[in-house]
Amino acid sequence: MSNSIRPRRIILDLAVTLDGFIEGKNGEVDWCIMDSEMGFINFLNQIDTILYGRKSYDQWGQYTPKIEDTDTEKEMWELVHSKEKYVFSRTQKRTDHKAIFINENIPEEVNKLKNKPGKDIWLYGGASLITNFINLGLVDEFRLSVHPVILGEGKPLFIDIKQRLNLKLINTRTFSSGVVQLIYHLNK
Repeated sequence: MSNSIRPRRIILDLAVTLDGFIEGKNGEVDWCIMDSEMGFINFLNQIDTILYGRKSYDQWGQYTPKIEDTDTEKEMWELVHSKEKYVFSRTQKRTDHKAIFINENIPEEVNKLKNKPGKDIWLYGGASLITNFINLGLVDEFRLSVHPVILGEGKPLFIDIKQRLNLKLINTRTFSSGVVQLIYHLNK
């Protein structure tokens, strides 16, 4: 591999509440602010692969925008669906034209993906997949958009992390909506 070509990065890009939840207690994400100022379309253009847990894939991996959704939301979903998708599942062992399912050897399979030519890779989630990736040392960048809401209860972003991770702050951005985006890399 040439020195000018770097391995693809696994980027955890996620919305989180101020109190650390990625969903409300009933799975709600209505608190999540999407506006063009945050540059999510730009992020989607920097990746070509999305990694899902099975539950997240079932819920969002094939989501179809509603007629009343904005053109920006429709463009976003079109971009999402144009990406190569991998689903990590202990139970479902299928592969179809929409996604490739990975059931075992996660570190080996992910390292194969990282070393293939292409753009960066979005670790979409859910929480247990995020935990596995963090515990296996597979996350290269943490891009968290902290939303100005406190839910009090729900699904926490970080659960069962096995070791301390020291991170280096790379960038912060503040948006007029009150969202603050924090970008961290592992402090190696």
